[in-house]
Order: sequence, then structure tokens, then C-alpha cells
Amino acid sequence: MDTEQGTATPLLTTKFYVPPLRPEVVSRPQLVERLNTGLHRKLTLVSAPPGFGTTTLLSEWVNCCERPVAWLSLDEGDNDLARFLAYFAEALQTIEVVREAAGTIGESLLAALQSPGEPQVEPLLTGLLNDIATVQDPLS
Repeated sequence: MDTEQGTATPLLTTKFYVPPLRPEVVSRPQLVERLNTGLHRKLTLVSAPPGFGTTTLLSEWVNCCERPVAWLSLDEGDNDLARFLAYFAEALQTIEVVREAAGTIGESLLAALQSPGEPQVEPLLTGLLNDIATVQDPLS
């Protein structure tokens, strides 16, 4: 995202795809259940070193989950607030219930990120959170 010149860098759509489960995956029902329990909390953080199966676990959980889920794969290049917020807003748009109920979630944020100058973070986040609050169904 290039905010200084007011132009948008295209977003890589594959970052929004849930990785498919491999046929030889070892199911971890206890961890999936712990993730389900986390649905009743404000935040669930899954953290492990690379190669420990966090992506596989989350893919398994998404395939079992009966709630709408937004997926966003991040890498080192996304360690920029404007870029992260652009991806986050677009990830929310991948949820069908968001598109149906309030298809404008994140639109003002994306427009602000594309305008010239340094975006002010607090108003952007306030607007995004207000947008998210308009969705009646729980999001994951």
C-alpha cells in the first residue's frame, strides 16, 4: 500500500485462501475443541514455532467451524500498518455474511489508505470497528 502517492498496491488474493487439508493430516480434536471454546472469548491466540502445525490446526478448525471465518496469511512484508489494515479489511469482505449484511465494511478505511498523506490510525480503526459492529452474526 503506497499511501504517500495515493495509489493502491494490489493485494495478493491467495492470502485469503484457507490452506486445504492434506489427506494424511493427523486430526487434533482436543485442540479443535479448545479453539471452539475460544469462540466465547474476545481473543484466542495460537502461537507455536514454524513447523509445529499451527496452520494445519487452524485449517482443520475452519473446516469444522460452523461460523463465518475470515482467513488472512501474513508474512514479513505485511509488517506495515497501512498494508496490514488494507489486507484485514479485504479479509473481512471475504465473509459472505459481511457482504450480505453490511457490504461496506472497511470501504472508508480502504479509501483513506489510498488518499495522499499519512493516514491517522485512530479514526481509521474507529471507523472499521464501527463497521464491524453493524454485522449481526458472530464472526471468527
